Amino acid sequence: MTNKTPRNNASSTCSMEPTAGCSPTVSEPELYRSVMAVLPRETDHQHPQDCLNKGMLRWTLHKKVQSNPVNGSSLVWVLIKELEKAERWDSRKSIIPLLHTLMYAIIQTAYIPDELYKRVYSFCKRLLTYPQPYCTVGLSYTRQIKTERSTPGLMYQRMVTAEQRLKNEHYPLQERVFILADPEVFSRSLEQVVCGDIETSSLFAGGSPSPFHHMCSVVQHSIQAALGAEQCHGPKLARALKDMGQDVESHFQEVLAALEQSAEEAGRGEGGALRSRLQRLYSRIVSEADSESLSSGELCNSPLPNPEMSFHMWTEDLDIWRVLAKWFRSSSLSEQFPVSQEQEDFDLGDSPSDLMPSDTTRFSVLSNDSGIEKDLPSGGDPSLSSSLDCAGLSAAWEQCKIEPDSARLSRRKGIKMKPSVKDSMVLMQDTLQENASLGAGGGGGGRTGRRGATLQRRAGSCATQNPFLKQQRHFTARIVAMGDDRVLGRLAKAYYFFRKREARRIFLTMKVNLQFYYIPVCGATTPVSCMKEDLHQSKENLCTLGSYLSIVDPWYNSNIKSLGCMIPKLAKMQQMNPGRPKDPFVSDVISYYVRTGLQPVYFTIYFVKITFTKTTKSPVEDVFLTHLEMEFPEFRHISTSIRDKHKRTSGEMCGAVISLNYRKVTLSGRDVDKGISVRTSGAQITAIPCNEAEDLNCLTMTLNESPTRNKNNVAGSTFRSSNLKIRTLECRPLTVTLDRDRRRIYTDVQSLEISPCLDPGYCVQKTIRSKFELGVGKEAGLSKYMNKGLPLPINTFAGIIT
Repeated sequence: MTNKTPRNNASSTCSMEPTAGCSPTVSEPELYRSVMAVLPRETDHQHPQDCLNKGMLRWTLHKKVQSNPVNGSSLVWVLIKELEKAERWDSRKSIIPLLHTLMYAIIQTAYIPDELYKRVYSFCKRLLTYPQPYCTVGLSYTRQIKTERSTPGLMYQRMVTAEQRLKNEHYPLQERVFILADPEVFSRSLEQVVCGDIETSSLFAGGSPSPFHHMCSVVQHSIQAALGAEQCHGPKLARALKDMGQDVESHFQEVLAALEQSAEEAGRGEGGALRSRLQRLYSRIVSEADSESLSSGELCNSPLPNPEMSFHMWTEDLDIWRVLAKWFRSSSLSEQFPVSQEQEDFDLGDSPSDLMPSDTTRFSVLSNDSGIEKDLPSGGDPSLSSSLDCAGLSAAWEQCKIEPDSARLSRRKGIKMKPSVKDSMVLMQDTLQENASLGAGGGGGGRTGRRGATLQRRAGSCATQNPFLKQQRHFTARIVAMGDDRVLGRLAKAYYFFRKREARRIFLTMKVNLQFYYIPVCGATTPVSCMKEDLHQSKENLCTLGSYLSIVDPWYNSNIKSLGCMIPKLAKMQQMNPGRPKDPFVSDVISYYVRTGLQPVYFTIYFVKITFTKTTKSPVEDVFLTHLEMEFPEFRHISTSIRDKHKRTSGEMCGAVISLNYRKVTLSGRDVDKGISVRTSGAQITAIPCNEAEDLNCLTMTLNESPTRNKNNVAGSTFRSSNLKIRTLECRPLTVTLDRDRRRIYTDVQSLEISPCLDPGYCVQKTIRSKFELGVGKEAGLSKYMNKGLPLPINTFAGIIT
């Protein structure tokens, strides 16, 4: 896929080899059979093993393209024919998988004739008349194909330049992939599989991660894509670039200047002279190394290297904000964003525990020292930590705190009471852009004023309907979470911390674009099945969100969920056959995911305020994403047996009495406030729908026992709501678990308040506006266009296919 298959010739350090040295040409009938084998089918849920194989078959198919340039153009022909056939037969389930496969093949193919570009462009343009998500994916690829047709090789050049962070003056964008694995799921063997695969991937990029190798690949691919086999001799060009060494950088800069200028001229409707310019460059490069005539010949393969990846075990001492800030400051473009000394001290000097909500009570502490760190006694920090549960982050942060000069004087834990006007405007602009994307996405939503419209889960984004153009950010951080629902809960909490910190002092919001991805991986005792099943039929299903994404996006199920099932198998294979893997499979699939999975599905983050039975213990505020479980510990041993009974009488009821106040949500928008008192041993609150037919963006609360029905109580055991208030009415405390994570268990709980988490950007704007308004009025000005909630966008290949 993104890395070249190893060759027996160990002396070859350049990955650009003639076609004769590559794998044999594959016939179109064989390519057709390979394409048909990877497409999702309705019977996949009946044969889980076939689902696991599809991801491997897709990877093998792209390996054939990268190993021989002739296979690339043949595969493009096969795919466009199948897309046109799917259009004629109205077989929409195959369109998005075929389209992603087609675009990935186009990026890697050495040369594509203009006739084929025109055919692909026409098909993508016809997708604009289709409903979501087809029109959204079609619009994105229509723009890319239009640009690629006028400037061949531009997608490859931009992708390699950004992902490998090649220094240049023409394309400033940079990207990096951060893989965060849950240590509760990833054993030592699983960690070794992923780390070894990433290391192998970097070696397959040409024997070493040298930037000059990537520059050679960009020059080779760009010249071949523009000239073709009739005007370019690939082997001669490859040898000439290899012999240049570091001198190839000047040619790389010239190629980038030519391609970016051609793309800009094409955008203005002007004709460019790209072909003639690259023809002169090709003649100059080859003539310097070979005095023979420039004859036509076969093309060479320029493998698409995997992006830079860093693997992290998500322990308590890992702070996403600090990781991104360090990456931003260490990048080659950081000098374009000057940072004052005051910002530097604040940004990398704060502990994660300082990120308390603006409305949390702060206790005054009398200071007996000068306030200078050097003068403080060597003891514990007297300042109070946040009410958010981040004691583990605080303790571990001290270990990873970077202090270049131990004698430097600095203020400790200074609180910025309010953001500046400039910071608040930046936050408001970012929130407006995000809300416009949400409203334009598929699955409903928008500002219709009806509660029912917001119950449809939002997915995808459409720039044509976005009135607020999103500011381009030079840095893109692609965060890939690997694990079960527990790692997603930690991701939601980290994202909440990130936004809260940025609300107090802007630093990364308008510089770094965050993209979130998720690969469901479970431990050996809880395997992830690719079968289409009820998401909550078993309490042991720890990957409910991954199962949901597999249902709404079949291509995600074939490639990403199957990868989560393959990683434990690869670990067992490596134990039997130790050594470095020959082909980087895991990193190749991750590269394919982060490059083509650009349609987000939005999941609401829920805010929960927990009050304890002990009045001396302060309330705790936390967030969760997928699941909240509450139970009375003394009834734990009998709750399971009673829950399994289908018929219960009042004499079989057990548990404690709780009061439940909630707003019942309906699709009609006629929400009703209700309050009841029930006896139960516990309850499950889930944010992921039980099945595809009940895909509503709200919470579902299920009691362990059905309440007794009488004339005053006609409630069932299941409630749908987005706002809940639960309180125990007896002297029996609750135990609360967030996102099934044993590291996030609260005991001695008396009451819970649950509501959708508010976006810090909206809170800042609301605070500023309240100073100039008397009383509580309706949303006015730009506030009514802002996104009030804080959803977590998880990227998929299609969003939600209904």
